[in-house]
Amino acid sequence: MSETASVEAMKLWGRSTSVNVQKVLWALAELGLEVERIDAGGSYGGLDSASYSAMNPNRRIPTFQDGDLVLWESNVIVRYLSAVYGRGMLHPASAADAAVADQWMDWMQTTLSPVFIPLFWEAVRKPPSQRSPERLSKLAEEAGQIYAILDARLAETPWLGGQTFSMGDIPAGATLYRWFTMDIPRPDLPRLAEWFARLSERPAYRSTVMTSYDPLRGRD
Repeated sequence: MSETASVEAMKLWGRSTSVNVQKVLWALAELGLEVERIDAGGSYGGLDSASYSAMNPNRRIPTFQDGDLVLWESNVIVRYLSAVYGRGMLHPASAADAAVADQWMDWMQTTLSPVFIPLFWEAVRKPPSQRSPERLSKLAEEAGQIYAILDARLAETPWLGGQTFSMGDIPAGATLYRWFTMDIPRPDLPRLAEWFARLSERPAYRSTVMTSYDPLRGRD
């Protein structure tokens, strides 16, 4: 643990059913760090309050506080935790390995997330009467093509960042529980399935990511 570790309790605003919040909770759990999580967003509201918008002008979740430092953007928070509290663990020791891990973190935001989020909304968040089978099929096919990129990467190395688990696995890995449990057609991607199995063996992953998303289901 870094010498810069905060002596004050860390705080995290956000609901535990948010994938972006789950990324941060997963990183914290991997590092054995305690955090005070404050429900915010979704049915909990609170994002439009003056106090919250002063911390996060985007009025989204998560927002994280460590001492005097306040951060938003989930991947940034994971990077911070990895660099300050997990150097040589979540944060690879070499600059090259850290850059590769960073690459896959950004890839989740720029390539996977823009398809995964609409897919989750169509398959889960919308009430059944409002779902479009055609749109669901199209989004599932697009997501399968994107996850195939991960499958190809995992044919080269067991973890996205290289030979060891790192922060590079967290953003995309946080989506896998939903990908494999949603009622959607999925292509056969064996290395992706093996990666999910390895992640599922990690207690931190099971306790923060492999949790019910039933509260998010749309109902008629």
